[in-house]
Amino acid sequence: MEPSGPIRVTGTDAAGPDPQLAITMGFTGFGKKARTFDLEAMFEQTRRTAVERSRKTLEAREKEEEVNRKKQLREQIEGVAPAPSSSGAGREPSKPSSGDTSSSDGEDSADSSDGEFIGPPLPPKPVGGPVHTGDEETLGPLPLPLGEEGDDGDDSEDEGEEENPVLRIPDSHEMTLKHGTRTVSALGLDPSGARLVTGGYDYGVKFWDFAGMDASLKAFRSLQPCECHQIKALQYSNTGDMILVVSGSSQAKVIDRDGLAVMECIKGDQYIVDMANTKGHTAMLHTGSWHPRIRGEFMTCSNDATVRLWEVENPKKQKSVFKPRTMQGKKVIPTTCTYSRDGNLVAAACQDGSIQIWDRHLTVHPEFHYKQAHDPGTDTSCVAFSYDGNVLASRGGDDTLKLWDVRQFNKPLFSASDLPTLFPMTDCCFSPDDKLIVTGTSVQRGCGNGKLVFFARRTLQRVYETDITDASVIRCLWHPKLNQIMVGTGNGLAKVYYDPDKSQRGAKLCVVKTQRKAKPAETLTQGYIITPHALPLFREPRQRCTRKQQEADRLDPLKSHKPEPPVAGPGRGGRVGTHGGTLSSYIVKNIALDKTDDRNPREAILRHAKAAEENPYWVSPAYSKTQPKAVFAHVESDDEDWKNEPESKKRKI
Repeated sequence: MEPSGPIRVTGTDAAGPDPQLAITMGFTGFGKKARTFDLEAMFEQTRRTAVERSRKTLEAREKEEEVNRKKQLREQIEGVAPAPSSSGAGREPSKPSSGDTSSSDGEDSADSSDGEFIGPPLPPKPVGGPVHTGDEETLGPLPLPLGEEGDDGDDSEDEGEEENPVLRIPDSHEMTLKHGTRTVSALGLDPSGARLVTGGYDYGVKFWDFAGMDASLKAFRSLQPCECHQIKALQYSNTGDMILVVSGSSQAKVIDRDGLAVMECIKGDQYIVDMANTKGHTAMLHTGSWHPRIRGEFMTCSNDATVRLWEVENPKKQKSVFKPRTMQGKKVIPTTCTYSRDGNLVAAACQDGSIQIWDRHLTVHPEFHYKQAHDPGTDTSCVAFSYDGNVLASRGGDDTLKLWDVRQFNKPLFSASDLPTLFPMTDCCFSPDDKLIVTGTSVQRGCGNGKLVFFARRTLQRVYETDITDASVIRCLWHPKLNQIMVGTGNGLAKVYYDPDKSQRGAKLCVVKTQRKAKPAETLTQGYIITPHALPLFREPRQRCTRKQQEADRLDPLKSHKPEPPVAGPGRGGRVGTHGGTLSSYIVKNIALDKTDDRNPREAILRHAKAAEENPYWVSPAYSKTQPKAVFAHVESDDEDWKNEPESKKRKI
C-alpha cells in the first residue's frame, strides 16, 4: 500500500511521468524544463581565467618586487608545508577515476607556479593524488592579492601619494582666463571655491563664477573700484561675503560679492610726524589681509612705515598701529604682512631685510625680530604661515625662498636660491597637506618661460616644476577644498590647474558646459487679448505669428516706409543736394565759385538791351508814360571838340 502524503513530481519535465494525473491536478502549465549546468566546464573556465590573470599580473611587476616576494613566499612555504615521510615517498599516486578527464593541465599549472605564486600557501596535497570531486578545482588556481584584483588598489595608491606628495599635484589639466593685456597682480578665491576675483595693472577687477560660466570663460562682472590705481591685493573674507581691495592709493576698500562698496578706509594727516596719532595711512599701500577668525577685521601695510588693523564697522579710524623699527630704532617700510593661522600673531617683512612678528594685542615691541632675513634694500614680497602654524615661509626680493620655525626664530631652517623675481607681489603658499611649498619665477620679456616651482617642506628641495607661459608667474593660490592651483601671470592671463580625479568642483564645472549661442534679436509685439464674446466693432483680428506679421508689415507702405535717398546733383523735388545741406552753400559752390564765365558783366547785360527794347515785358511797360528820356553818357563820334579837350576836363565815367 502506497503511503499517504503530498504528491511529488520528479524528473526534468514539470508535468511528471503521468500526464493524465497532471491534467487532473491542474498544474500542467506551471513547470518548465529545468536548466542543466556543466559544472566541470565552468570550473575549468574559472581555473584558466585565474591562471591567465595571474600570469599577466606577475609579468607587470618589477623585478625587485618579484624577487623579494618570491623569497618571502618560499620561506612561508618551507615553514608551512609538511616534511615528506618515508612511507609516502615510495607510494605512487593512484589513478583518477574513470569518469574524470586527465588532470595534467592542473598539475602543470601548479608545478609551474610553485616558485612564482603569491598569496597564502596551498594546503598539502592528499596522499592518494588529486581526485576530481568538484571542490578540488577551486584550490587549483592561485589566489591573487587584494591589490591585484582592484579591491585594495586605492589604498596602495594613497600610500604611494603619501610617500611622494608630488603625485598629489593637480596639474594634469589647464584652464585659461583672459583678464586683460597687462599684469595680473592680484588673485582671490572665496572659501567655498565658487568665485574667483582677479585684479591687475589695468586698474580693473573681474569676477569669475565657476558654476555660471560656460566654455567661453567670460567674467560676469568687471569694474574699477580704485579708479586709476593699480590693484595690488585681493582677498575674500573668512565668511566669503566681502572682498578686501588694496591698491596703489593710501585708502583700502572693502566691497561685497557683487562689487558694491561696503567701506573705505580714511586717509590720515600727512603733516603729523607720529603716525600713531593719525587716523589712517598717508602713503601708498602694499598689501592687506583678513583676520582668519574675527569677522570684519583686516590689516594693511603702507609706505608710511606702519601696519594698521581695521574694522569694517569703524572706517573712520584704525583699530591698532604697529610701527616697524630697525635695530637702531629708525623707521622702516613694511612691504608685506599677514596673520598667523590662529590670528594671534601679525608678521611683516621690511625693506631692511628683517622679519618682525608682533602679538596682536601688544603693538609696541615685536615678539620676534630677525634682522637681515633677506638682503637689505630688497622688497620681500610675501610671508605665509603653514597650516599647522609652526613654520613661516618668506619670498625675498633677493631671489630666495626661506623657511622659519616660529618657535625658534633665530635662524632659517632651509633656504632655496635661484628663484628670480621682478615684481613686489610675487607670493608663495603651502599645499593643503602642508608637505609642499609653491612659488613662481619671473623672466624678462622674450627670455624664457615663467615657472611654478614646488619644494618639499621638510628639506626645501626642488621636487617639481612646470612651465606656465612666456611671461612671469606672479601670483599662485592653492585652494584646500577644490585642490586646484590658480596662477596670475605677467601677460594678463589667470590660469587654473586641476585634475579630474583629485580636484573637486571649481574649473570642472565650467569646462564641460557648451558655449551658449547668441539669441537673435526678437521684435516686441503687443500682447493679444482674446475676447470671444466681444462685439464686432471692438473685436480684434486674430493674432498672427511673428513671421507672418513681419511679412504683412513689410507690405504695408506706411509701416515699412522706405527712407528717401540722398540728393545727388543740384537737387530735385524742392530738396537741395548734399553740398553742405543749405541753399547758401549750394550757391557758393555752384555760382559764386564758378570760374567758367570770364566775360565783362556790363557787356553781358547790354547784350540783352536790343531784345528788351523791341519786346518790352517787365520794366519798360510800367514806366513808358512817366519815364523821362534816358540820357546815357556815351562818346559821339562826330563831336571833335569833346575829343580835343584835355584829359583833366573830360568827365569820368
